[in-house]
Amino acid sequence: MDDDLISKKELLEITGISYGQLYRWKRKILIPEDWFIRKSSYTGQETFFPRHKIIARVDKIINMKDDLSLDELADVFSPNAGETSLRSTELIERNIVSSMTLDLYVEIQGKQDDFTFDNILCIYILEKLLKSGELSRDEGVMLVRTMEEHYGKLAGKNGELVLIRKMGVSTLFLTESADQMYFDTGVKWVIRLPLATSIEELKLKMNEREE
Repeated sequence: MDDDLISKKELLEITGISYGQLYRWKRKILIPEDWFIRKSSYTGQETFFPRHKIIARVDKIINMKDDLSLDELADVFSPNAGETSLRSTELIERNIVSSMTLDLYVEIQGKQDDFTFDNILCIYILEKLLKSGELSRDEGVMLVRTMEEHYGKLAGKNGELVLIRKMGVSTLFLTESADQMYFDTGVKWVIRLPLATSIEELKLKMNEREE
């Protein structure tokens, strides 16, 4: 059996959830349909899942379901952008992004009164990668321009942001999947960021309730 897959039986044993919970979460689209993989086994047809993805998702659902409804969780896990629009002061006051990153974004894109979810996602990713040290300022400019021009083409899809370098020259692009991309040995993979992960993080951050 593929080490990257986990059987339904093993998943239920490890996580302690029931068969009913699993399929209720599937109906609510908390777990993507394409994670349910039917394969032949010695007992006949059996359902498997991508091991790391499903265990992480079940853990998140268990930890979050007391604070959010299943419908709210479905929205958090959806790759679709939210409809939220916020002003710059709200982004800073709610600690969604820093003023430094917001200023850089405005320097690149120009001043605007309101920021859509797509704009905020771009700023959020920019801040995350600049803070991690994986992205230079010039590459940050490249990221903003690429996201603003092309992100809409990936709407509702689990796309990825990829940054590669060769001999000090950077190339940044968006793709539906980087699984089938091959480069010569001189190319260094610097960043491979699933956009759905950042969307999920941002939605949770924006939904945080004041205590």
